[in-house]
Amino acid sequence: MQSQHVLAVVYVASSVMFIWGLKLLSHPRTARQGNRIAAAGMLAAIAATISLHTTEGHSLANVPFIIAAMAIGTGIGWIAARRVPMTAMPQMVSLFNGMGGGCAAAIAMLEMVHAAHNTQVLSPPAASMIVASAIIGSVSLSGSIIAFAKLQGLIERSFRFQGQNIVNTLILLSSLGIGTTIVASATTNPMLFALMIAVALLYGIAFVIPIGGADMPVVISFLNSCTGVAAAFGGLYYGNHVMLTGGIVVGAAGMLLTLLMARAMNRSVLNVLFSHFGESATGTAVAQQRVMRSITAEDAAVLLRYARDVVIVPGYGLAVAQGQHALVKLAQELERHGVRVRYAIHPVAGRMPGHMNVLLAEANVPYDQLVEMEHINPDMPQVDVVLVVGANDVVNPAARTDPSSPLWGMPIIDADRAKNVIVIKRSMNPGYAGVDNELFYRPNTSMLFGDAKAMLEAVLDSVKQL
Repeated sequence: MQSQHVLAVVYVASSVMFIWGLKLLSHPRTARQGNRIAAAGMLAAIAATISLHTTEGHSLANVPFIIAAMAIGTGIGWIAARRVPMTAMPQMVSLFNGMGGGCAAAIAMLEMVHAAHNTQVLSPPAASMIVASAIIGSVSLSGSIIAFAKLQGLIERSFRFQGQNIVNTLILLSSLGIGTTIVASATTNPMLFALMIAVALLYGIAFVIPIGGADMPVVISFLNSCTGVAAAFGGLYYGNHVMLTGGIVVGAAGMLLTLLMARAMNRSVLNVLFSHFGESATGTAVAQQRVMRSITAEDAAVLLRYARDVVIVPGYGLAVAQGQHALVKLAQELERHGVRVRYAIHPVAGRMPGHMNVLLAEANVPYDQLVEMEHINPDMPQVDVVLVVGANDVVNPAARTDPSSPLWGMPIIDADRAKNVIVIKRSMNPGYAGVDNELFYRPNTSMLFGDAKAMLEAVLDSVKQL
């Protein structure tokens, strides 16, 4: 009994470390420390469970197998996290998140098999918990895998048809109906439970596959919340406080982030998840009839070198080109000449929440130079030069000026209101939302075509020669 009391104390301490770590993750300066604290809390909870947990007076069995499985999983995760390029970070997050949902569903399935093997009758509350964990975890698993495939380019188009939302709803209701039958009849039929999971997996695929790339960051955040909720139901079933707390924290944080990102796009969560915006390449014909002004690296260097205030707007193209280190070198050279340099960060820039913050932190950008959209926009009319590197949709003035645009109403970084704008872009292809960018045709905008890293290095060389 004494060991169980110690275990309860460790669980409470681990829960506090989870919440503390999450709090520290809210700022780039403390994010690494928060990650370490939360990881230490999880390690303490696992170690205490292995060494102190007992069931009917018996210690935990199969400990060597548990440790071996943990070692294999840790190795895979460590290698993947170390080797994955920054451009593939959203895919990795989506895949890891899906594994959490899959674990919740697998644990629920094992509990049902265990109950059937021991001819155990599950009470309605217990059956409800494992059914909910299985359905939500399965949706998170298959949905996250589809999101991974889309971001990785393995699935290059979205599949849509008329009445798709109705069909998807029927699939979900079918899974819920089977789950309700299991709870109401107190059955412990593993085959029926497996059918419920299979239908839930199908729903996860059908739910995510129509959603366009521009909405994928919101989808990843939503599925992350689902994984947390699935884990929380598992914690309720087992009466495990640390599992319950961790699941609640992940679920609440993921849903809050989903709501904040939807608000940053001026759309409701339902609109993001079920209207499937983000694939049509509108405006191409108009783009061919407009005139834009190109610029050389030397001309861009002159504009930047003799400016007093420069704002850099990073985007996914910067990550693709791996140009963050070249960008920071250029910023440092400008600062050496007395130029004020700041980075404007849009909430949904990149392919996942915080993608640009992580990218720039990797290049050791000072935290106080990262400025959020709502704080940088009032300064834009006084900014001498805005340097847009790989960003597109988050600086498109159509969000303010064109009610017919899919971006209408979305808060953007007001780059067009600066005195001069330089856009580094590989080609004239539209952004991830498939919408042509009005900024490129504004009289104060100059286009510098080419690979972001190569162009930044060319501009840096020219600045040094001035």
